[in-house]
Order: sequence, then structure tokens, then C-alpha cells
Amino acid sequence: MRKISISLAALLAAIATPVLAQTVAITNARILTVGPAGDIPQGTIVLQGGKIASVGANVSIPAGARIIDAKGGTVTPGFVAANTLLGAVEVRSLGDDLSVNNPDIGAAFDVQYALNPASTLIPVARLSGITRAIVTPSSAGAGENDFHADDGESADQYTAGSGGGSPSHALFAGQAAVIHLGEGADILMKPKVGMVVPFGDGGAHVAGGARGAEIVALKAAFRDVRDYMRNRAAYDRAGVRDLALSKNDLEALIPVVEGRMPIIASVHKVADIRAVLKFAREERVKVILNGAEEGWMAAAEIAAAGVPVLVNPLSDRPESFQMLGSSLENAAKLHAAGVTLAIEGQGGAHRVRELRYNAGNAVAYGMPYHAALAAVTLNPARIFGVADKIGSLEPGNDADLVIWTADPFEPLSQATAVFIRGESQPMTSRQLELRDRYKTLGGAYPEGYSR
Repeated sequence: MRKISISLAALLAAIATPVLAQTVAITNARILTVGPAGDIPQGTIVLQGGKIASVGANVSIPAGARIIDAKGGTVTPGFVAANTLLGAVEVRSLGDDLSVNNPDIGAAFDVQYALNPASTLIPVARLSGITRAIVTPSSAGAGENDFHADDGESADQYTAGSGGGSPSHALFAGQAAVIHLGEGADILMKPKVGMVVPFGDGGAHVAGGARGAEIVALKAAFRDVRDYMRNRAAYDRAGVRDLALSKNDLEALIPVVEGRMPIIASVHKVADIRAVLKFAREERVKVILNGAEEGWMAAAEIAAAGVPVLVNPLSDRPESFQMLGSSLENAAKLHAAGVTLAIEGQGGAHRVRELRYNAGNAVAYGMPYHAALAAVTLNPARIFGVADKIGSLEPGNDADLVIWTADPFEPLSQATAVFIRGESQPMTSRQLELRDRYKTLGGAYPEGYSR
């Protein structure tokens, strides 16, 4: 029996631990490190034990290393996609694992328990150079444009809430997580990296119809959290006043009110952006702006507050009255003001692969090239507290990188190799497999139709 227990423990340990990556040297490459080494016109990068061992123009290659000749191609850090549904949603109309309509679970909802490593959308994003992603929950009561909408779908098609006000738990969509896009049973990198809160029209909807009501409700919720922190024992004895939130939500919000977990504020209109900045200042909480289509109008204020922004540079259509000031120059103007930006892809899951095109368009409309590159690599890593592991090519970091045929922001460039934690990833997806299966039928039925 003891031998069986030891064997089972060894098996579980093997499953939980990634296979030790082989030593790889990528040579003859233009390396954009997004780190202290800057750009290396022709250099070598060595991967060892899942980490970056060395990078530079004159690097010693360890004996026995697998050598990959980049043939003058470009090597970048793996891209980090902010504000996605990757690994949690396959087809939105058939299920929703990212929003909750439960009076006891709002802030306490944690997306780490909704992740599906077998999602067919992960390889699609990976082929476009994305190696990590931030998965964010959606508000069950927020309306259109206040959380993810994929491929042109209106977000309000999927809201679980009905018209009118919602209880206090609906003010909080839940907690985001960072994932890696490598193969394996466990794709979670870091949980609890932010608390998603809808503002603007979405926040007004869940608060009863008025923007001001949401701020009042949020302040009351945070006051309850602070009271709970001071009187935990009394709460357990039911010796305190009634609180609007469940114990689950109160516990989940403690890191927020203590300044250890940022609020990810889904916001668009400049007036709402200013309201969020004021709220964060008054409550002494950290905040990340998500969307901020009219952010360029308050760029100096956002920069002065030290608040980072998750932005889609192509979100330039006035899709609602809270986005009338949308501009293709939004990202460039925010960057020029000194705001730390992370560029998002299109949609929540199916079009995350377009992240590099969005970055390229930001450059076309005035954002400096290297700033755009940082906005899809190092900046999102910094914003979500994982820059000590990913986001730049420097010794000691996880070996997440992509080899490109040319400039990654050029639409015709292709990723020829993707490494995540030093492991070479398959360069295929279900979409490509279906293409290859049916592109040359030759008159005969494909295998699936034969008996």
C-alpha cells in the first residue's frame, strides 16, 4: 500500500511539474529584448531550464544545445494579451463561465476555477505570438460595451441581469488571473491579479440606473469591508449591523481596500474616467482603467494619478453615447502624456490573435514603435505584477519568446517558432488542421464521411 501511495505521489508531482526544457540557442537573430540590452541587430539568445540564460551579440553556446538559425528573423518576448476570455470561453452563446448572478458571489468569483487548458482558441492565439493572457470576468448585470464582446457581438446579448437595479454583489464582476498559453494540464500563472468593476453605463445599470448611485454603493461596500475587518469575531456571532455583501465577498475585497489588489475599472466616457480617478483617490485604492476610449481628453490627469490603461487602439467608433470621443490617436496621446499602456486585442477570445495588428495600428496613428512593443509585452506584465518573470528578454526570466519572419507588427509576417517557459510549442491549431483536411479533396470523400 505504501509503494502505491509513493508511486501515486510521484505521478501527481510529475503532472504538476512541467517537463524540463532542453537547452536551445537561437542564433542569427534581430533581438528586440524590451529590456536593458535594448535591440540587438544580430545576436544569440540561449534558453536553459525553461529560463533565459543569456542574450547578446557575443554569447557562448553551451555544448549539446539545440541550435535554431533565425536566418535574420526577429525575436521578441512573447506577447501578453490583456483583458481576454481565453481559456474560459469557447462559444459565448452556449455557456458563460465568466459572469455570476448569485447574491453570495460577486467579488468572490475567481476565474482561475473556470479555466480550460484544452480550449481550441489557445493555440490560435499562440500562433500569433501570444504566450500569456489576463483572463477577466464579466459583469452579470452590466450593459453593452462594459465587458467583452467577441467578433462584433453586442455584449448585452449575454448579460444575465435584467433591467433595473441589482444587489451590491453585482457591483463586482470578480477576480482576474494571468495564464500561460503553453500545453499542459495547468495553465494558471497567477490568480487574483485584479477586481473587475464596471463603471459608466454598466455601473449605473447594476446600481439602479444612475452613475452617482454606483459610487455611493461602492463606498458603502468598502465601508462594510473595513467594518468587517475590524469586527470579524462579532460578524461571526451576528453581533454587528447587517452588511450588504456576503462574507465571501467581504473577504475577497480585503486585498482591494488594503491596496494589494487593483480595481480593473471598465470605463469609457471622460466624465466617468474622472469619477473613477476621484473615487480611487478618496478610497485610497489602486485602479487600472480598461477601455478609456475618451481617455485622451484626460490624459494628463490619468498620468498624474499614475494609473495604467488597457486600451484597444482600434476602438474608434461611437458605439454608444459614452464613446462619442473615441479616437484612433487615443493610444498615442495617452502615451505622450506619460500613461503606462497595455494594448488589447479585438474581442474577448476569438480575435485576441489580432493583438499585434492593433499594436501596429497604434504605431500608424502616432505611437512610437518601441512603446507599442512594450505595450504588448513588458507593460501588461508590470501592470499585473509578473514583470519579474515575463515581458522582456533578460537572463532569469521565463523563456517566453517568438521567432518572426520579419517585423511582428507587419500583417504578412509570420511566427515560425513560439517558446513558452523554454518549451517549443506546436505551430498548429484546429483551424489549420481543418483547412489542411479539406483544402484538397481530390474528388473523394474525406475520412469523416467514409464508412
